[in-house]
Amino acid sequence: MPAPRILGAAAVLVLSAVILSACAGTPEEAAPEVTGNAQTPTAAAPEPTATPEPEPASTEKPTCETIISESVVADFESLGWSAQESPLYIGSTEITDGLQCMWADFEGPAGDHGQMYGWAPVTEAEATDAQDELIAQGWQREEDAAGVYITESAETVIAPDAEGYGITYLFGEGDVKVADTKQNLLLIEWPKS
Repeated sequence: MPAPRILGAAAVLVLSAVILSACAGTPEEAAPEVTGNAQTPTAAAPEPTATPEPEPASTEKPTCETIISESVVADFESLGWSAQESPLYIGSTEITDGLQCMWADFEGPAGDHGQMYGWAPVTEAEATDAQDELIAQGWQREEDAAGVYITESAETVIAPDAEGYGITYLFGEGDVKVADTKQNLLLIEWPKS
């Protein structure tokens, strides 16, 4: 008859746990503090609360993998493409803190398949100087709500988009974007919001 013994042992264990938890009780209030002749109760210190830390401003630097969306990067990588980063030049001027990225299959045979994207912060003066230099070289200027577009002349476009645009710069407020076509400027998602 081992079953009743096991049940009896289990009952003793459960009863012991109940008795121990009842003896543990709840924490007592702080003992009164004696000062002079009067007794003043001392309140327990309040529990610290977590104060959310302010989020620091983004210090992330743009890279070839972050100036375009993750899905576009994944599409390029699925084709065996990788990015080569270089400084961003507008005309003869290197733009500080800018980058230009060429996405292609650099391990495969040479070809004309690839896409180019770039981004840089620019001051208003830098933007004006860069636009003037490009226009002096025959580039075309257009303006709309997004900013000022400077695109290569139709006579020199090698691989135009559906609207006939080749390499195009978009000068916005405080930055410039560049892509191998005007249409591809839409793929640049920097700075991140």
